[in-house]
Amino acid sequence: MRPGKKYLWILSVSILMLSMSSCKKQLEEKPYSFLSPENFYKNESDAKTAINGVYSALYSWDLYLQPMWNLTILDDDHVSGVDWFLGTSGAGNPQGYWGVDGPWVGCYSIIARASTVLENVTKINENIDPDIKTRILGEAHFLRAWAYFQLVQLYGGVPIRLQSLSVDPNTNVPRSSVKEVYQVIINELKLAETMLFPAGHAKAGEPGRVTQGLAKGMLAKVYLTMASGSVPAANVTVRGGTDNGFYTYAKSVVAGLEGLDSKTYFELARDKALEVINSGQYTLFTSWKTMWSKAAHNTQEHMWELQSLSGTTFVNNIHNYFSALSTFGRGAVWFTNNHYMDYEDPDKRVLDGVAHNYATNTGTRYYYPSWQAALYQTVGGLTYNNNGTTDNRAYVIKYADVTDPTVANSDAYFPMMRYAEMFLIYAEAANEANGSPTTEAYTYLNTIRTRAAASAAPAGLSQEQFRSFVLAERAREFVLEGIRRYDLMRWGIYLQVMNKISAGQNNISKVRSLRNLLLPIPQSELNSNQAITGNNPGW
Repeated sequence: MRPGKKYLWILSVSILMLSMSSCKKQLEEKPYSFLSPENFYKNESDAKTAINGVYSALYSWDLYLQPMWNLTILDDDHVSGVDWFLGTSGAGNPQGYWGVDGPWVGCYSIIARASTVLENVTKINENIDPDIKTRILGEAHFLRAWAYFQLVQLYGGVPIRLQSLSVDPNTNVPRSSVKEVYQVIINELKLAETMLFPAGHAKAGEPGRVTQGLAKGMLAKVYLTMASGSVPAANVTVRGGTDNGFYTYAKSVVAGLEGLDSKTYFELARDKALEVINSGQYTLFTSWKTMWSKAAHNTQEHMWELQSLSGTTFVNNIHNYFSALSTFGRGAVWFTNNHYMDYEDPDKRVLDGVAHNYATNTGTRYYYPSWQAALYQTVGGLTYNNNGTTDNRAYVIKYADVTDPTVANSDAYFPMMRYAEMFLIYAEAANEANGSPTTEAYTYLNTIRTRAAASAAPAGLSQEQFRSFVLAERAREFVLEGIRRYDLMRWGIYLQVMNKISAGQNNISKVRSLRNLLLPIPQSELNSNQAITGNNPGW
């Protein structure tokens, strides 16, 4: 599929989820088909409909209805599940998964739609609030940056298209370098940062829209990704392998980031994360369990969530796969026993964040884990089961609180960015920029650990020890949120960590080769874009 071709002037647009305080607004759907820009972009209402069409690509079978999280969350060292679901992308064989082309198609759909908005909303000068116009353009810049950020991480260098096909019909666009793609991402986010409103501003728009603080936070994450990927020589210690021991790996430079001044980018990441922390726009939840309730959506530390609404087309099936209760009986995805062992006993992220006692849709009761039977086998006069092997499933509660947990497609929200990440970005970046952990790095790291009721990080850690501790803390905080795989990739230790495991829990293969560092470019793109002469290595 040519980037954006499918969506050229076909605005099959659904209004972005506008929600969800005490009462939820019903989604509106307003389709526009085969309209030229001259006939469509007339006023503020048209501009809003157009930008909503950019967001709506997130709610597609190319992206977050399944492929985006399937190809990322299922492919790390801490995930386990049933073979029928993890047997393709979860076992290092993404081409065996029906949605393998989804991220490429979906991200280029966002880019094409965002470019169309930028080209045409700019021309609307009547019947539009100038502030709203600027915000919409900022949203388009942000979403285009977000799409390129996903593409460069998943595919390496990709074609850069900053004009719609109606402006530039040339489909033969070569791959740009990784550094060139990152420069586009930075430029787009810097523009978005100046055009968007802070969260909570009267003109920031409905929940689910991107905001100024989010643009800053995403920029911090981009800088951190570039910085860690370009570090020429460093060691990282990771708990894992077949015995769940601690192993130290020498990192590799991420292909395409060679020669970057990593210290400079760590400083940029640190400073940008601090801007978000000091902005006062966000606060951490004090209760881990409350953070994942329906009532908490779009509040406090949820900087950006993928919205959902029961009874509409804005639903997804992540609840059905990741939660204890499922139409399958039990969910298909959980995190490993080895990763569970990496939490302290009082840590709320496992005490409250894991389903220790649950029933299937047929009423069979299970508990987790088997080695804590004294705590969970008999609760409230009820007895729960665990066979000590295949019943040891650490289901998270993150996607469990939905309107109707008995249906396959529900209104689970997906966390696109949480405020907690700003604290851990700061801690990691400050340590790397300084050459050893600073007092502030410890402070922000321990802020996250204190919220979880975990003990403070050990004092006196070296740069390497602190780096490893922060990476492990990110794994504990963001398990099954689609972050772990990217962390292993950006530090250049993905292959070593995965292959040290070999066969993981439930006999899920963790064996990976060089080709697994990048996804395959879709064959349809290779067929239509003659400027791309070959696929990624190994595909």
